[in-house]
Parts: sequence; C-alpha cells; structure tokens
Amino acid sequence: MIPAKFDYVRADSVEHAVQLLQESDGEGKIIAGGHSLLPIMKFRVTEPGKLIDISRIPDLKGVRVEGNRIIIGAMTTHHELANNPIVNEKIPVLAEAARQIGDIQIRNRGTIGGNIAHGDPVADLPAPAIALDAGLIVHGEEGVEVMELDGFILGPLITILPENSIVTSISLAIPPSHAKSTYLKFFHHATGYPVVGVAVVAGTDKEGLIDYVKVGITGVGDVTYRATAVEDALLGQKPSDDVIESAAKLAIEDVDMGSDLFASEEYRANICQVYTARALKSVLL
Repeated sequence: MIPAKFDYVRADSVEHAVQLLQESDGEGKIIAGGHSLLPIMKFRVTEPGKLIDISRIPDLKGVRVEGNRIIIGAMTTHHELANNPIVNEKIPVLAEAARQIGDIQIRNRGTIGGNIAHGDPVADLPAPAIALDAGLIVHGEEGVEVMELDGFILGPLITILPENSIVTSISLAIPPSHAKSTYLKFFHHATGYPVVGVAVVAGTDKEGLIDYVKVGITGVGDVTYRATAVEDALLGQKPSDDVIESAAKLAIEDVDMGSDLFASEEYRANICQVYTARALKSVLL
C-alpha cells in the first residue's frame, strides 16, 4: 500500500495550476483534500508523476448566491458545507448529505470539488448535486466553461473533464420556496460509503399536486443518476403511499446494479427502491 514515486508542487493560482498540468505532459494530478486520490494511489490504480496541490488557492473557497443559483468554491470542505448558513437555508439537502460523509477528519479535509469531480460511484455529494441541476465550472487551456453534472461522469473514476483542466466551483439551482428535501443513506458499515444514497427535492402546489420533484441516486451503480422515471411518474399526482410506492419501483429502471460481497444486484435494487420510497414519503407526506 505504498504509492509509486511522484513529484509534488503547490499552485498559487488557478492559472498556475492549469500551467503546471500542461507542463506535466499528462502525468499531473490535482490534489485538494486528497481523500479520494491518495487511497487509489496507494493501490496503484493511478500513478501520477506529479501532484499539483491547489489547497492554498483562496479563490477556490466560499459560498455565494448568484441569481437563482448557489456557487460553491471547489475547495469548500464538507464541514463548511454542513455549517454554511446559505447552504442550510437555500439548499439544505446538500448540507444534510455533507454531514453524513465519512468521519470528522474526512469532513474537515475533504472537498466538494473532489467529491463530485473524482467520479467515484459511491460518493455522497453527487446525489444531491444532480438533484439540484449542478453544473461544474471548469478552467482549462481554452478558458472557462460550464459542464452539466448529468453526463459528466461516464463510469467509475471516468469523467469528461478536459485534459489540463480543473473544476473551480459548483453551480447549484435553488429550488422553489415550497419544496422540501432530504438525503437518505444506507451506508456500508466498514467504509461509511453509501450502498445507496437518495436525494429528493420535491413540493406540491396549492391543490396538493406534485409540481416539482428531483431525485438523485448514488451508490447502486457505476454512476450517480437522476431517477427521471420516478420524477415523471410523480409529477401532477396527489402524493399518497400507493402513488409513491409505485413510482419508487421505477428508481432502478435502465440502471445496471452493482454487485459485491456486501450486496448482490438484487439486494441493491430492492434497497434502492425502499430508500427512494422512504425519501419521497418524508418530503411529500
């Protein structure tokens, strides 16, 4: 469990980090909190020749409101997310998820940028982020662009992040004021990672019909995904136990369930449906 030899350099700005990536000829990796990267380096899943530390770049921290969206710096830690007043007021589902990540050491060092951009299929924050229509603000050789989180992750640890680019912030939609939210997680007792994590943001109109619903699911497959079949089944319906149970069965539609020694495909499929129903009921009933 010893990583391969590598060089280390600290970037003092976003532009400097991009420059260092260019100079590394594909051998460079960005490191922030390190809780996602270092374990796979120890197993030699990846062997970067150079680690580029962005943890001291002040522009990569903080939370602010821009119109109907929240912008969060990629270096903002899980602890800061969990306790930020803007996050707790406007998008509390993200704070709720952040409080459930790992242990206190991980929450103090791990960052939202690393948790989302790493492409880990059992990361917590991608579920609420995708339910909040997240966009990743990316700085690279060609300038700045916004990449939608839905479709950004292609598979375990595989993303469409352009070469020599870094995620500098996350943009998240502020839900309607009448919407409520939750993040429910069934975690692996040895690791704390979600076997399934379900984020729900939903609300009803004055007639009691569901007019807003977003469901993000992590842990059960190769990528975090929006359960759009569930959303489509619920929109315009009056929430009830039967309506929600029926819709929750669609949470596994067109999803390849993961399987390991802890949980089979069948078990993951069942618990995904159960937790989706529980999350929806806690918000809508």
